Amino acid sequence: MTDLTRLSAADLAAALTAKEVSSVEATQAHLDRIAAVDGDVHAYLHVSDHALDVAADIDRRRAAGEELGELAGVPLAVKDVLVTTDMPSTSGSRILEGYMSPYDATVVARSRAVGLVPLGKTNMDEFAMGSSTEFSAYGPTRNPWDLDRIPGGSGGGSAAAVAAFEAPLALGSDTGGSIRQPAHVTGTVGVKPTYGGVSRYGAIALASSLDQVGPVTRTVLDAGLLHDVIGGHDPHDSTSLSDAWPSFAAAAREGATGQVLKGLKVGVVRELDDSGFQKGVSASFREALAAMEAQGAEIVEISAPHFEYGVAAYYLILPAEASSNLAKFDSVRFGLRVTPQGTPTVENVMAATRDAGFGPEVKRRIILGTYALSAGYYDAYYGSAQKVRTLIQQDFDAAFAEVDVIATPSAPTTAFRLGEKIDDPLQMYLNDVTTIPANLAGVPGISIPSGLAEEDGLPVGIQFLAPAREDARLYRVGAAVEALLVDQWGGPLLDRAPSLTNGATR
Repeated sequence: MTDLTRLSAADLAAALTAKEVSSVEATQAHLDRIAAVDGDVHAYLHVSDHALDVAADIDRRRAAGEELGELAGVPLAVKDVLVTTDMPSTSGSRILEGYMSPYDATVVARSRAVGLVPLGKTNMDEFAMGSSTEFSAYGPTRNPWDLDRIPGGSGGGSAAAVAAFEAPLALGSDTGGSIRQPAHVTGTVGVKPTYGGVSRYGAIALASSLDQVGPVTRTVLDAGLLHDVIGGHDPHDSTSLSDAWPSFAAAAREGATGQVLKGLKVGVVRELDDSGFQKGVSASFREALAAMEAQGAEIVEISAPHFEYGVAAYYLILPAEASSNLAKFDSVRFGLRVTPQGTPTVENVMAATRDAGFGPEVKRRIILGTYALSAGYYDAYYGSAQKVRTLIQQDFDAAFAEVDVIATPSAPTTAFRLGEKIDDPLQMYLNDVTTIPANLAGVPGISIPSGLAEEDGLPVGIQFLAPAREDARLYRVGAAVEALLVDQWGGPLLDRAPSLTNGATR
């Protein structure tokens, strides 16, 4: 029998619909895979006790002739930032250790409704603060391409699970690149939808004006299929758009024909020059652009003069919003409670709880955000950062008046070694230099594999950005470029990854 864990979600869904395989078989294959390799990868924080029961119910309904969703019976990994009723929801933090939510996040509820089978909750940087998943309170996730390297962050667990064939689909969240940057370093596909295009209800908030939930997959079509499930208006989310969205899977299928590249205007940002990027990342990016140009795309140099201030603005806006959002973790309402010795006051208990429950990166950003919002500094820091945000949005408006999409490397380097940057916050923050502008402007972005860096043989991604609400355009372009590059490689990039044998990646 074909290794079910190696099938794309679309191919597995087709096999399930044709009754060539059962959901129980597919789910068991992935659970076996998790048992075999996750001791080394550590993509999961919790594996579901109910996955096989859910799969058996899908099989029963299919056998009874019930009309099911296209992805019914396909396993799914869920980033631990999304609350679930049947598994703990910790956001990678000790302060929420063991917390059980009374409701499902909207994207989880919609996934269940179409018959997707949640396998478990994936590891992440605590409260999504980080670019390497090293800031998880439960230990780091490791990159399936090389266990000594990071899988990206904050959603490294979801990306690693998909790359290690521990799940065909995963849900992630992207506040400044936390879907796209892990996709870049693991050879997977990651999509940040238009802000408001996917509900944030039930996503434990980091920075409410930046957070966005999206898919993590191995193919662009799989991302489109999952996006079709989770997207759309949600009355529970006040920032949810009421748009009628097209099918993103249909857009990906259209793009795979390759016709979309002819006459496509692709913008390359002058200010994001090669000087700040690893040589192999730049080379892969240029090769991908050349391949597109050979198919009729027009490469246009554009200027986005305020992109260079994006990281600075982001690391004022995000901590400010985080300091407010994380104030709810006060030992009173839910989560951890630490009672100091003596006769404790509410303030003592709150201070002791937050000291014990939050990790160093969370504390750093809370302090920075509280300072930026304080009297006398609000206008100088937070207010100025919001003005820069507006200028970046104007840069996008001007760029999209000239081009159809913008292309950048998805991150400046390949996966760095565990521990290499953990004590240098600035270097960690600069890892998101190409992804942050999309979050500040609310525009959609997709990262797809573009090759392997010549220096270390590790995966590299190319990012495409489109105007707000033009997510379908990204799926068409992404699928076209994916098909072009896969044809050049002679197969998917992940087929060239070191195999996970006896639970180890070597």
